[in-house]
Amino acid sequence: MTELPIEAALPAIRAALAGGNGLVVQAPPGAGKTTRIPLALLDEGWLAGRRIVMLEPRRLAARMAAGRMAATLGEGVGETVGYRIRFDSRVGPRTRVEVVTEGVLTRMLRDDPSLRPYGLIIFDEFHERSLHADLGLALALESRAVLRSDLRLLVMSATVEGGPVAKLMGGAPVVTAEGRAHAVETRWLGKPAGRFEEAVARAVAKVLAAEAGDVLVFLPGAAEIRRLQALLREEPACAGVHLAPLLGEIAQAEQDRALRPSPPGERKVVLATSIAETSLTIEGVRVVIDGGLMRRPRFDPASGMGRLVTLPVSRAAADQRRGRAGRLGPGVCYRLWAEVEERGLVPFTAPEILEADLAPLALDLAAWGTADPASLSWLDPPPEAAWHEARELLFRLGALENDGRLSDHGRAMAALPLHPRLAHMIVHAQGLNCGGLACDLAALLGERDILRAKGSARNADARIRVAALRGDEPPSGFEADRGVRQRARAAAQEWRRRLKVRQDDGDVTDDTGVLIALAYPDRIARRRPPPTQ
Repeated sequence: MTELPIEAALPAIRAALAGGNGLVVQAPPGAGKTTRIPLALLDEGWLAGRRIVMLEPRRLAARMAAGRMAATLGEGVGETVGYRIRFDSRVGPRTRVEVVTEGVLTRMLRDDPSLRPYGLIIFDEFHERSLHADLGLALALESRAVLRSDLRLLVMSATVEGGPVAKLMGGAPVVTAEGRAHAVETRWLGKPAGRFEEAVARAVAKVLAAEAGDVLVFLPGAAEIRRLQALLREEPACAGVHLAPLLGEIAQAEQDRALRPSPPGERKVVLATSIAETSLTIEGVRVVIDGGLMRRPRFDPASGMGRLVTLPVSRAAADQRRGRAGRLGPGVCYRLWAEVEERGLVPFTAPEILEADLAPLALDLAAWGTADPASLSWLDPPPEAAWHEARELLFRLGALENDGRLSDHGRAMAALPLHPRLAHMIVHAQGLNCGGLACDLAALLGERDILRAKGSARNADARIRVAALRGDEPPSGFEADRGVRQRARAAAQEWRRRLKVRQDDGDVTDDTGVLIALAYPDRIARRRPPPTQ
């Protein structure tokens, strides 16, 4: 087995954690930090047989990291190495390394702030600056300061400069490691002319004719992946080429197919969102085509609603994507913008805490016993306007008492790993004898739309989506997204199991509007009468 670049840094990492309770590791993608460091620390004396928990920002990355570590040990997942993700857990009595996703770590800290069974928390891919990673680090720092001075914290980042994080952690040392040194040539194709997906399809056809190896294409979201896949199916250059979507919304089996190496003599084009920027190794990829766009959640305090916005990638994200072409050998990265445009890219993607809906954060902190985020340590504190909006929503939903403490209703909401709006709806629905319908609605509202319009059809009625979830044929002009429906059904089934309610609780025709109004009381409006002539 080829030695990973991180091996050279392991002595410094071991020494830093033996002599202190915090460390920052900077290493580019491909260095091996995700799968090598946890295993290298298992026998350290300070761990004293306790477990390691490692935070990954995505479910797919958590599964893959656990699988690769288990394979290194010659074991199955759930033995020495396991994972905990939403609706899926593979851990056992012998598990020493638990790879978890972000909401899971927050819940673990809330349920047991001392984290007694654990000796080390690893925050992987911290450069992504997700809301849960920032929250998890803030809670872990307070837990260490108040309850567990022996709890080690290790922050790992591929692009973020480690100094500010090290300072936040009380002056933790920073260890820097090198990555793989395979050269990647960059070629700029200029700004796309015409439709975005058509320009990307032309680039794919050009690359398949000019380059060897598999191709990884970065796109902003599922809609662009579907449209590009349809175009490439009609492209002569793609005849015999396997088109493999890779995004968080598809079934696990499809994700695994995209990650597996192509059979000898065959080629693969992976159509991916930013999920493929870090953590994942896609065997065989020698060429990257970067569409230059990403999709991010953004919250508007004026409307009280969040939305997804499409933005140009940051320079750091573009460099991450480029590096995917050089994981296994020399590669090529094609960028769908002009070289001169790179000067206009922002250096880093903004931390999610500065742009996201903070209602889940406010509920988590209330459950932690904190009304003022200033009492915790943040790299970037929550913006005041968004924080005020979040607290106002929690008061409106009855999650907080007049003095700001968590109410009994708020505690019931916090016990569910859902957005506060959806948790409020489900908890309240049980008293209305429509808990089953509420579980279906929570599953639907927590996913992207279960229905896809075939043309210009438009229909926002939630009732037809409940019917489609339960197996009815969609109305004319629509088709059900099978992957979304499968995930939504699994989620609804899990909520019903936890709450011990039946699916047929609640009348779809009469109760759907009432339940949605419970989730969005601030969005209720009165229909205006038509103007008189």
